[in-house]
Amino acid sequence: MVDLRTYVFLDAMQPQFASYVASTARGYLPVSGQAALYIEIAPGIAINRVTDIALKANDVRPALQVVERAFGVLEVHSESQAEVLAAGKAMLDYLDLDEKERLRPRVMSSEIITGVDDYQTMLINRMRQGNMLLGGETLYILETHPAGYAVLAANEAEKAAPIKLLEVRPIGAFGRLYLGGAEADIRAAVDAAEAALAAVDGRADEPDAGKKKKG
Repeated sequence: MVDLRTYVFLDAMQPQFASYVASTARGYLPVSGQAALYIEIAPGIAINRVTDIALKANDVRPALQVVERAFGVLEVHSESQAEVLAAGKAMLDYLDLDEKERLRPRVMSSEIITGVDDYQTMLINRMRQGNMLLGGETLYILETHPAGYAVLAANEAEKAAPIKLLEVRPIGAFGRLYLGGAEADIRAAVDAAEAALAAVDGRADEPDAGKKKKG
């Protein structure tokens, strides 16, 4: 039996988010404005067949496919929202699942750090693959469960405010998002990201996934 952990439709990838995916993924690279769909399932090996179904059913391209023992993650994108949605339906039909059977996202940690010290920005910049954080700017760190919902938070945050996308990690036990910028912009982006996560319907997350910590 396949467990649907994450199912996220992005109506239009924002410029920084699309560029981040294009610079880090190993598949067909997306561009700004394209629609995308992220699906995360367990066990991970089943994502191979899901990818086959999606690509044969509709005119979409995969930016990434990750196969871990526990989880499998697939992203597909297209200029056409209809093609992406139809590919998603084909995958769900094959799995005999409904979109609402996905896990609801949980915010495990949400922290804003203002006036970041220059030395801390160096640590952040060494691990980031997106924009650079500068001394004195505000840093935001979000941790989600399941991991795939980090992409929804990232894209919606960029829609809401002119922030810097530093890092997105939508794979693994937990997802992480790092943003930088002016404090007012970060707070607006945080509101948008958390509102988007709260609006996702689905089944209750596992009770042992951790407790929410907010600073």
